[in-house]
Amino acid sequence: MATRKNNTLKLSFETGWKYDPAPESKSSAKIDPRYELFINGKFEKPLSKKYFNTINPATEEKLSEVADANVADVNKAVKAARNAYDKVWKKMPPKERAKYIYRIARMIQERAREFSVIETLDGGKPIRESRDVDIPLVANHFFYYAGWADKLEYAFPNRTASPLGVAGQIIPWNFPLLMAAWKIAPALATGNTVVLKPAETTPLTALKLAEIIQEADLPPGVVNIITGAGATGAAIVNHPDINKIAFTGSTDVGKLIQRAVAGTNKKVTLELGGKAANIIFDDAPIDQAVEGIINGIFFNQGHVCCAGSRLFVQESVYKEVIRKLKDRLETLIVGDPMDKNTDVGAINSKQQLSNIHKYLKIGQQEGAEMYQSSCPLPSKGFFCRPTLFTGVSQSHRISQEEIFGPVLAIQSFRTDDEVIEKANNTPFGLSAGVWTDKGSKIFNLTTKMRAGVIWANTYNKFDPTSPFGGYKESGYGREGGLHGLSAYVNLT
Repeated sequence: MATRKNNTLKLSFETGWKYDPAPESKSSAKIDPRYELFINGKFEKPLSKKYFNTINPATEEKLSEVADANVADVNKAVKAARNAYDKVWKKMPPKERAKYIYRIARMIQERAREFSVIETLDGGKPIRESRDVDIPLVANHFFYYAGWADKLEYAFPNRTASPLGVAGQIIPWNFPLLMAAWKIAPALATGNTVVLKPAETTPLTALKLAEIIQEADLPPGVVNIITGAGATGAAIVNHPDINKIAFTGSTDVGKLIQRAVAGTNKKVTLELGGKAANIIFDDAPIDQAVEGIINGIFFNQGHVCCAGSRLFVQESVYKEVIRKLKDRLETLIVGDPMDKNTDVGAINSKQQLSNIHKYLKIGQQEGAEMYQSSCPLPSKGFFCRPTLFTGVSQSHRISQEEIFGPVLAIQSFRTDDEVIEKANNTPFGLSAGVWTDKGSKIFNLTTKMRAGVIWANTYNKFDPTSPFGGYKESGYGREGGLHGLSAYVNLT
């Protein structure tokens, strides 16, 4: 009997364990068939009379239809925000503003499961990511900035902080609710009012946040959430009665915003693209580093501007790292994002999947060697196998251009100076990671690498107290921490 058990166990390890489906229930999430614009504390039909569909990228099924705001709708939202700013919000004692922000944070916690499910249904990311990372961070950001609302004199010693006015905020599809929290919470804490536009492919959690704002009795017009595509965002950027623009998204759109606000008095924060370098030295804890690489690029489908999409491995451990990465890739489960076993969910849209496939072809045409997980893909939905490219050089487009997908470009290096030069040789400068046993090596690299955030022996760790932002074409300004407050005040 012992032999049979041992043989069965051996067979199981050789063939891989099979997990039964463990889907998260959708029953906690209520999605309305249609959503209007949230303006002046109420849901109102768009003056455009137009709507667009938002779909589940894992099944291609329609989830809801959402209002498409035009210029007149944007004007209406900005007018409501200006009125609330002048008559209510900037006059309210800071400790009273803090109470509203605390209330929003607590209500998000109470409805965390619903938010997690909707985030996964609308965006395609695994439920584990939404449940364990995104939504807890959303609540934490509101809690953190609520605490600062009545303490601005300590945030900016010997200076007087005053609000800017109306903030126009435009957020992307990769962290829909978290990006909203990053922007709304510090704006409210410093006395500003908000007009927010979520991405057209992931609007549902922002609209659910509007429900919470309404239930929290936030004064009408303090936060307005309007939906639409590029034209709606452009109307916000170009509106003459908006004092601050906060944008997270592509570098190309960020450049358009820079040109649009040139010559105006609008303050601007841009958090744009990235091509982060993850560096493994030969003295690093290899297994830990490999898991960090997987977490940094594959668990989020590469849908993170700070994703570690470039990997540099010291020559003496290169073969070992590649072997372990390939072995780990074979264990990743790609599939239904609502399944708690799933590691890699759906690509957010058909357009984004097409862009990823374009870069897979480019990498092969340029001579890099492609390795993909052998996992099966669902027959419906937008899915991509986790992919490694080896034999990559600095001139390859896959090592220079942002792909925004589960694609890792790998190079080797010999010396510290060489890898610093390679890591900095990109138009971007948002984030990076260093894996080594030596603190001196970490400090040497962090002082010479041009990246806004550098993680040491970990990756993709976020905290509301820590600033986040980039250099070069990754944008300017910081969100999070005290830096996130300073972006929404005038200091005298």
